Amino acid sequence: MKRKARGVAVAGLLALLAWADVGCGAGQGSSGGVPSSSQAAGSSETPGSGGTGQVVGTVVRFSAGSTSVEVTIDQDNPAVRDFLSMLPLTLKLEEFAGREKIGYLPRKLAYSGSPGSDPEDGDLIYYVPWGNIGFYYNTTGIGYSDQTIHLGTYKASLGQLEQLEGHAVTVEVVR
Repeated sequence: MKRKARGVAVAGLLALLAWADVGCGAGQGSSGGVPSSSQAAGSSETPGSGGTGQVVGTVVRFSAGSTSVEVTIDQDNPAVRDFLSMLPLTLKLEEFAGREKIGYLPRKLAYSGSPGSDPEDGDLIYYVPWGNIGFYYNTTGIGYSDQTIHLGTYKASLGQLEQLEGHAVTVEVVR
């Protein structure tokens, strides 16, 4: 019960902060092109969320050249919110162990309170020890870990992921 009440209070605070940013005329440009957490929360609301700062349903696009992969955020946790607060950003993806394409974020995410996961093919995860995100495409033999935090899911082929590999990949919220 406390967790639900805390979530409602946090969502209300984020909505108020987002409203204050809009009301004061502050834009993304005022923070050097990197949105504040309140701006990210405001930009990542799902349609019809009524300004609550809801992040579930947010779509993040990873693109390089003519290739793009969209990830749907399907959980709300501190790591997800911190990831969204970093956007937009650019990173490079590389192959890792025949299981995932990984990319290093500009800084480690604030993840305290985020649950671990048992990843599946099609998951975008955050790996705590290395501070990287990963697009899993082969989770055979991978089990639950407190160090692997689920961020969202994607539907893309290995070929599409390979086309992003080694290029400057733009990561941005699209809806």
